[in-house]
Amino acid sequence: MKRSIEYIQKKIIKELKFFDNWIDRYKYILDLGKTLPEMPAKWKKPKYLISGCQSNVWINHKIYDKKIHFFATSDAAIVLGLIAIILKIYNYRNPREILSSPLDIKKFVGIEQHLSITRNNGLNAMLAHIYYIASIHITN
Repeated sequence: MKRSIEYIQKKIIKELKFFDNWIDRYKYILDLGKTLPEMPAKWKKPKYLISGCQSNVWINHKIYDKKIHFFATSDAAIVLGLIAIILKIYNYRNPREILSSPLDIKKFVGIEQHLSITRNNGLNAMLAHIYYIASIHITN
């Protein structure tokens, strides 16, 4: 049984809180990024590039059994870790579930205070894209 979005968010928050300082939290986020599968080179095109990010971020998706499977990568290690967090939460979800559970990044132990303004903007751009994809795939 797949865990709820709220459950996954709480689990990630608990994992981040395990570390006493932001250096260790950054290392953990970097390690999460290393767990992402390689994105096919054919998808690293401008069509899948997310605007508003400081680094290059590509996001594509496929629909399987009415659930969205996201594929994403970045050329920046910390951003790759942020993508891993987003995908842990939203991958293989139906569009209504995604849209009814927006990510409250402030819950993530102050992560927005430890990212540069441009990284925060990029994180918001990635989330906006995820929500947009979910919105175009809602079926009645």
